[in-house]
Amino acid sequence: MTMGKKKKAKNMAEIAKGKLKETAGKTSGDAQLEAEGNVDQMKGHVKQAGEKATDALND
Repeated sequence: MTMGKKKKAKNMAEIAKGKLKETAGKTSGDAQLEAEGNVDQMKGHVKQAGEKATDALND
């Protein structure tokens, strides 16, 4: 697996982790956990966008 693909997989895992945290927070009524999930998702999406921009420059 190339370095870019590893980073993309890691970013997708971070997004998925965030979704799980958000859902768990909503289900349990834990606003802090829900917020952490949203932050994790945003970080994953931002990193993913950076990887796409890097790929576009390399093409």
